[in-house]
Amino acid sequence: MTRHRGRGMASINYPIGMNLGGDPSQALVHSNPSGKFTVALSSIDLGQGMKSVTRQICAETLGVPVEDVYVDTADSDTGPHCMGSFASRGTHRVGNAVMAAAREARGVMMEAAAEELEVNAADLETDGRGNIHVKGAPHRSISTKDVAIAAQFKQGKTISGRGIFLVPLSNVDPETGEMSPATCYAHACLVAEVEVDDETGEVAMVRMDSAYELGRALNPRLVEQQLVGGAWMGISHALYETTEPHYPDPVHGPRDFVEYLMPGPGDICPHDIAVLERPAPDGPFGAKGPGEMCANPVLPAVANAIFNAVGVRIDDLPITPEKVLRAIKTQGGARPQARR
Repeated sequence: MTRHRGRGMASINYPIGMNLGGDPSQALVHSNPSGKFTVALSSIDLGQGMKSVTRQICAETLGVPVEDVYVDTADSDTGPHCMGSFASRGTHRVGNAVMAAAREARGVMMEAAAEELEVNAADLETDGRGNIHVKGAPHRSISTKDVAIAAQFKQGKTISGRGIFLVPLSNVDPETGEMSPATCYAHACLVAEVEVDDETGEVAMVRMDSAYELGRALNPRLVEQQLVGGAWMGISHALYETTEPHYPDPVHGPRDFVEYLMPGPGDICPHDIAVLERPAPDGPFGAKGPGEMCANPVLPAVANAIFNAVGVRIDDLPITPEKVLRAIKTQGGARPQARR
């Protein structure tokens, strides 16, 4: 029995969202009399951090503390329209819609503040701490709470805004019919190192090193957590998860997540991640978002690493010990490739 080590690399570029019907998302932003703001969305947070990021985008655009913003993702019957939480579109599409709605609400808020301070709205600015003051004269100020109260009970104004983001139609080349289905792309490169047992066919992850270019990271900690979790989702697809041989007959198949095969804590390996920030011109504050791209480069990188380790090329997933062992026997033994 010999354990062979191999290293494989894969790089990808990933289109953000889609261009079906413009891929629109809408958002509504309004203030209540206490000066707190609510963002209404039909975009669902699947655990990827949608609420946190849209909350940050709204607060930054309004110029108020992030703790003064609440995001409500109630349901698609009562919320504004959204195409859905898929295709890595949340931060880019929904974030742009929230920014547009917050910008409109900010305009009303500044007009209401100007009326109270008896100045022009263009002469005002926010401090990000819940206050609005005259430029160059911070002593002449009013809190967003007092502005909200005045707008509601004195001026008869609603501090609110509506926003929508719609992808512009792509030009079509009259000669070739070529068009661009996306306005921006994210990019990634990952190197996986594995150890393959030529007697059992078992594959163990040794380490991963990766670089992701995803626009501006609005919340670096959330980005890191999503990249780490997404990479292990990719490992699970590459080496573990399958409905075979039971599908479509569920008899004797896994009944729950206790029996469903996935990597556990003992299978985790070191993963070094570099986040490259290249702001997208049409992204909210330059953001694109990691999304599905987290898992995508892992699968081909692992397959390439296995080939580098024992010389077998497996092109159907998951790459189980049975498949590896069968391929090794078919070629007459392990044939480690040169490591570069």
